[in-house]
Amino acid sequence: MKILLVGEYSRLHNSLKEGLQKLGNDVTILGFKDGFKDFSVDYPLEKKWDSGFRKKIKLALLILTGFDISSYLTYRQFWKKRNKFKEYDFVQLINENSFFCDYSHEKKILKYLFKHNKKVFLLSAGDDYMYVNYNFKHPENPSIVKPYLAGKIADKDFSNVLKYRTKPFKKLHQYIYENVQGVIATDLDYHIPLQNHPKYLGLIPSPMNLDKFPKSELEITDKIVIFHGINRESYFKKGNDFFEKALEIIKDKYGNKIEILTAENVAYEQYINMYDKANIVLDQLYGHDQGSNGLESMAKGKAVFTNASDVFEKQYNLVEKVAINGLPDVDYLVKELSFLIDNPNEIIAQGKRARTFIEREHDYLTIASNYLALWQKANA
Repeated sequence: MKILLVGEYSRLHNSLKEGLQKLGNDVTILGFKDGFKDFSVDYPLEKKWDSGFRKKIKLALLILTGFDISSYLTYRQFWKKRNKFKEYDFVQLINENSFFCDYSHEKKILKYLFKHNKKVFLLSAGDDYMYVNYNFKHPENPSIVKPYLAGKIADKDFSNVLKYRTKPFKKLHQYIYENVQGVIATDLDYHIPLQNHPKYLGLIPSPMNLDKFPKSELEITDKIVIFHGINRESYFKKGNDFFEKALEIIKDKYGNKIEILTAENVAYEQYINMYDKANIVLDQLYGHDQGSNGLESMAKGKAVFTNASDVFEKQYNLVEKVAINGLPDVDYLVKELSFLIDNPNEIIAQGKRARTFIEREHDYLTIASNYLALWQKANA
């Protein structure tokens, strides 16, 4: 099959591509490289006029005329190579706003993809209309909306989420849902808002290429090593304020018994190498299911603080912890961290269970096969 994957979030489409290729398919990725993470893309797009003095001009022009020059320049990049993006058996969009354009330019690109390819599918793998609006209607649900409603995030820093509540993005959502064959969720946080929607095809967990994460025994020497990765753009959305407060207490409590490693806004390859020596990884709060960083840490056999709620445990029929469910509660985090530091054998045991879980539920070849089956079945 000839397959076009549009967009990249946290290596999701790269892992899927590797699985699909191993199964004998011809796969191409088009899109941005996910910012500083700098993922591999076959046809990379570049965000233009998005920093420095040019960004100021762009914003002034947008205010005065309503014209978004960055969206126009992204559209031009696509249009110049448009013949490379047609006649595919399957196209999959990673998001409703895969090209990060305004409504009119995004729609022009999508119209071309819908017209010149056989079947187009949409992933729910990040902020989108269904996820955002569901969580504003259900503020009790653990989600990135919680820290915003608590007043921790300013509107301007939450604009990439709030845009899905505007009229243009509602129109874009409706246009996409009218034209795709179906929508696939990549984890429980996106699965829940899509329940009973006629376009929803089901949940397929994120693929993990375990060839890139060879099995190894977790070793604990003289110190327990704790790794905390921070992306400043999503600092409060990931619950990093709670993690940092908990680590201050843990540092005072355990002193030389522990070592804390921190990484901020580093490229993906550098990031995964930095936490190799860690025993415990602090990933994120506010959710039911793991994101890519959490899954990769689990694949490496770490004890991971991430999203692993009772909804997640029920979904996968778990009777033992494969990860520590992260909650926005400093006392709780300190208690859970202290237990692991005082019981290093539990770190090793949990790391083994985490690795086994990833092998069972996230193997990239199994996941790639599941995508092919769903794509072929849809509207057959």
